[in-house]
Amino acid sequence: MRIGWGLDAHRFSPVGGVVLGGIRVEDAFGVEATSDGDVVAHAVIDAILGAAALGDLGERYPSDDPRWRDADSMSLLGDTVTDVGGRGFRVSAVDVTVVAEQIRVAPHRERIRQGLAEVLGIDVSRVSVKATTTDGMGFTGRAEGLAAMAVAVLEEV
Repeated sequence: MRIGWGLDAHRFSPVGGVVLGGIRVEDAFGVEATSDGDVVAHAVIDAILGAAALGDLGERYPSDDPRWRDADSMSLLGDTVTDVGGRGFRVSAVDVTVVAEQIRVAPHRERIRQGLAEVLGIDVSRVSVKATTTDGMGFTGRAEGLAAMAVAVLEEV
């Protein structure tokens, strides 16, 4: 068994929308990003890559590479799962925490869990999605952006 941890953060933008785990959750904000800026998918990718000792999101999908412009992050997650599967690992469980002051995750939580479970190829009971605020502290507290942290458990197959 291997465990990896991932973190992603993006600054808010007045253009676009916020995507979490493939689900559009807020139309009032956008995020500055090369791809769709899905902090949940990005944190999970980093956690999986970390558990497999395969580098990080920035190495795999560099923001200065135009191929990743407006990329669907859930597709990138799927590619990552396929790659680690080919190296003898499967995702066993994922736990995600979204850190945002103004975005409500609860109304979308089950759809996010379902989408992640489908892409990861695991039962939804093995996917946890939580949310928290920073009580007004830091960049998330000032509503300048949002972040997500994830832990992934991989099993060797």
